[in-house]
Amino acid sequence: MKIGIIETGKLPPDLLDRHGPYETMFGRMVHKVDPTIEIINRDVVDAGDIPASPHEADGWIITGSKHGVYDPLPWIEPLKDFLRAAHAAKVPMVGVCFGHQILAEALGGKVVKSDRGWGAGVHTYDIDAREAWMSGDRATIDIHAMHQDQVVEKPADARVIASSDFCEYAGLAYGDHAISMQPHPEFDAAFQGDIITVRRGSVIPKEIADQALSTLPNGVDNDLVGTWIVDFLRHATQQKSA
Repeated sequence: MKIGIIETGKLPPDLLDRHGPYETMFGRMVHKVDPTIEIINRDVVDAGDIPASPHEADGWIITGSKHGVYDPLPWIEPLKDFLRAAHAAKVPMVGVCFGHQILAEALGGKVVKSDRGWGAGVHTYDIDAREAWMSGDRATIDIHAMHQDQVVEKPADARVIASSDFCEYAGLAYGDHAISMQPHPEFDAAFQGDIITVRRGSVIPKEIADQALSTLPNGVDNDLVGTWIVDFLRHATQQKSA
């Protein structure tokens, strides 16, 4: 299976040196489940590298970003066009954070800078719908969050698969071929701690940052959600070829 990482965000140089780009983080997550998966990267931010066709990969992961889906950047609308084309072709997709938001916007939803403020640190999410690719019987998952924007109106054909008191539309699914989630299963505690610390007091208010840092020793369900993502991509690929 070949998975394309659509890289929509860039890390500050010091964090990049310590943790690698989003491509590396997602690659680690995917290869922990299945080391045979081929990864290709498409840099839409600096290179404007929108895939020419959804069929360049068996499935796509759209990453997080510091940008908003409403920002007037030259690659935003072409990326939305690509996501609509992949959706129409039923090519499997997984959106994470910004990827979750832009997929919703592309398909008819609405994203805003939420008046709830910053969600950071380990958050607990309810599993609202049990999907075929979800192993185990967990009713909740704990995952790193890092966002201020939220999906406030879901697309008409999306179903809610995860939510929290802070984020109503934390996980969405579109048919059998696309899912998205607001939290970051690719983040580990070291990276989350570093990015909160870098943003403390400048981007994230100090009291919110400090509370978020206090949650990091709690542990997260990255391995479970990483398995879910790979199993979803396998399941969706099989469904498409059946």
